[in-house]
Amino acid sequence: MDEALIGTHPILVSPGERDPLGATCDGFGTNFSLFSEVAHAVDLCLFPTDGPERRVRMPEADGFVWHCYLPGVAQGTRYGYRVHGPWDPARGLWCNPNKLLADPYALAFSGEVADHPDLLAFDPADPRMPSPHDSAPYTKRSVVVSTGFEWGADRPPRTPLSETVIYEAHVKGFTTLNPHLGVRARGTFLGLAHPVVIEHLRRMGVTAVELLPVHQSVTEWPVARRGLTNYWGYNTFGFFAPHRSYAASLTPDGAVAEFKVMVRELHLAGIEVILDVVFNHTAEAGQNGPTYSLRGLDNPAYYRLDPHDPSRYVDTTGVGNSLNMRHPMSLRLVMDSLRYWVTQMHVDGFRFDLASTLARELAEVDRLSSFFDLVAQDPVIRRVKLIAEPWDIGEGGYQVGNFPPLWTEWNGIYRDTVRDFWRGQPGTVPGFASRFAGSSDLYGDDGRRPVASINFVTAHDGFTLRDLVSYENKHNEANGEGNRDGTDDNRSANYGVEGPTEDPVVLETRARQQRNLLATLFLSQGVPMLLAGDERDRTQRGNNNAYCQDNDLSWMDWTPTERLRDLEEFTERVSRMRHAHPVFRRKRFLRGTTAVGEADGLPDVAWLQPDGQEMTDADWATPFVRSLVVFLNGNAIGQIDRWGRPVQDDSFLVLVNAWEDALAVTLPDARFGARWAGVLDTTHRHGASVAAYEAGEDLALEGRSMLVLMRTA
Repeated sequence: MDEALIGTHPILVSPGERDPLGATCDGFGTNFSLFSEVAHAVDLCLFPTDGPERRVRMPEADGFVWHCYLPGVAQGTRYGYRVHGPWDPARGLWCNPNKLLADPYALAFSGEVADHPDLLAFDPADPRMPSPHDSAPYTKRSVVVSTGFEWGADRPPRTPLSETVIYEAHVKGFTTLNPHLGVRARGTFLGLAHPVVIEHLRRMGVTAVELLPVHQSVTEWPVARRGLTNYWGYNTFGFFAPHRSYAASLTPDGAVAEFKVMVRELHLAGIEVILDVVFNHTAEAGQNGPTYSLRGLDNPAYYRLDPHDPSRYVDTTGVGNSLNMRHPMSLRLVMDSLRYWVTQMHVDGFRFDLASTLARELAEVDRLSSFFDLVAQDPVIRRVKLIAEPWDIGEGGYQVGNFPPLWTEWNGIYRDTVRDFWRGQPGTVPGFASRFAGSSDLYGDDGRRPVASINFVTAHDGFTLRDLVSYENKHNEANGEGNRDGTDDNRSANYGVEGPTEDPVVLETRARQQRNLLATLFLSQGVPMLLAGDERDRTQRGNNNAYCQDNDLSWMDWTPTERLRDLEEFTERVSRMRHAHPVFRRKRFLRGTTAVGEADGLPDVAWLQPDGQEMTDADWATPFVRSLVVFLNGNAIGQIDRWGRPVQDDSFLVLVNAWEDALAVTLPDARFGARWAGVLDTTHRHGASVAAYEAGEDLALEGRSMLVLMRTA
């Protein structure tokens, strides 16, 4: 054991161990381990509360992993690194010991980052030269954290995908305005664990919350200069640390404990926790961005550099950099982070932001890339829910339907098709039928099932459900970018008035369209994802890119009004229908064929015209058709229960009419069912129906409506 005299007191230093990476506290001291292939030397920097920074030269490098063990260094110690190595930006080498670097494996952070030029690795006066200024006063410190926690009898719910209902929510925005929570708990992990919040989720039939990024993130300098913040959190600073401002605790490690409490309480309620993770880029941005960690540690290992000009980054994310998933240590960083959140934080799955970037081996997206190969073989990660956002901004980045087995995908084609159908676009009936039936054209040819499709109509990125039926154009002026940000392809409608109105006809049309979209979402084959607040008529006042709006524009309104209660009750009703009837959540694709043993010779699904006759090829090809009747055979689900018996359910007719006016419909003949009873009607504010019909009976299907009938005889 060596002794280093740093400051006024000696620090005992022993070689320690290369594994695991990060800071590992054993109760007697802490082992520090850090990868850098380009470093000539590495200083471990300690920040005691009672004195100045103290630097310890790390004595060992084993396979480019620098490590040491310091007795007496306990939980709560602040630390960072300084890397001595080559400065050659033309070759992508940015080592500068004047820059304090965060541990990429840190479990917590303290302090804040500043918009300050001393965070730049280069000298702004001469970008060819390293900055001579210390960045420590302007960046976060890594914190040593103990991983102990009393989990009790915590068990992951492991809800099958076929029974899963996902609720996409922002930790802060979901509970900040909830009056039933104490002030300190609002907008925090503890707020999400509150019984009132959990009861709301259970009433909506939610089985999994998908949280917008909870990794420690920071705000980009251009956004901060506009007086705004990166509210969504897609600007990661550390892949292992929970975002500190989402904790009620005043200590950095308190966020870790509070996150675990949230998971434990949600699990007790049977609700899984899925994290939206951003492994495609980091907060260091492009070559002119700040140096927080990876750029200064080993830029070529962690980032994809332009092979023709290594001073520049390959950027398929739109934020300046992309992680180098071809390098083993970059891959290890991602895999270690995923395993940590599963094994230590007990999460149940991940949604991968811009997942196409993770699949890029060279330039093209490769479904057999190193990352997917590692996931498929990993005994921990392959057991949890894996959801891809199957696109990035690079060439060939739109990859809906092309991810490998084990993976599910945000189905952007579902979103666009369902929106187009209900706003009355011509030629959308064939696409609507495919999406409603589980998108077998996207997922049926590679061994996947309907659950590969994560169906959504709205998500955090874009209009809310209310705004989807209230605005035809985006209104992002509050973002300070001249309304140039956000997509222009909204596939929305305002039904006569742009934005708020008191016109009762317009308001009723909008409310009915919201119910139509929700009913379609919950009754489609696949996995439904509901955006938090859509069940409560949440508006962002036409802003379709509220990433920087940490205010009531983004927060969920918990005010109890009649209109909100109506939509909540409708959502609860249609969610109960889905949970109660496996015919709406089949494990296999609908084929339109007769089931083995089906006494009546009926297919699992039949697509009917309004006159009760089956659709012909000519009908499918008719562009002006905007209506459809779907027969779902409850006796032909194609599933076996635990006793080996065929699963059977009630049979249903789903009648949809996207025309503005009422449509004459004739129910099919008695072969499909002699009597039918209404179970859902989107013309009713709660979705209730007392209708009763017989085979061959005529009815008037209201304009812009969905009617669901259950066979009673």
